[in-house]
Amino acid sequence: MRGGHTRVARASFEVDAGDVYTYNAGTAPSGMTIRESDLPGVGKKFEIELDDGEMIVVIHNTGKRELFRRSDPDADSEKVFEFGDDLARTIGSIVEGAYFQPVEPDTQETTLPGGILLEWYEIQPGSPLIGETLESADIGDRTGLAVVAIQRGDGVVDSPSADTTLREGDTVIGVGTPEDCAAFEELLTG
Repeated sequence: MRGGHTRVARASFEVDAGDVYTYNAGTAPSGMTIRESDLPGVGKKFEIELDDGEMIVVIHNTGKRELFRRSDPDADSEKVFEFGDDLARTIGSIVEGAYFQPVEPDTQETTLPGGILLEWYEIQPGSPLIGETLESADIGDRTGLAVVAIQRGDGVVDSPSADTTLREGDTVIGVGTPEDCAAFEELLTG
């Protein structure tokens, strides 16, 4: 692949003629195809096949995002939304579930640029981390994972300090490489 193209985690790609990438995203419904193509001087275009048509997302080099809908391949595209960069990222976070998870999956994972993961970990009964402070647990040095927040009940401890004590039922939100995350999972369970 050409330099500058970032692959989506857990996706299988096929390269078509003309630098068009076709892939099935990890949790996409079976048979759902997403086509990615460069728009020279403009940005990138993503065409997403839906049961009742197609959605087209254009991400401009300026950060602007446009969302179009097409009922069938022969129909004209109809612009549905246009967003600036900040609003698009906020909406993307909401849709992804960063603010609310209606159903708790076994694991939650968000891939950031460069393959860095943003992960949520619940501290289960019996975890050796219960009662430890972030400093005494030495999570960063032992695993490489950076703890960025702790969800505790209905509240959130953002940017927790070294003297923050971990409790059973806390959800630790951390950032790290896949290796850092795997090492933290081992530490979490003992």
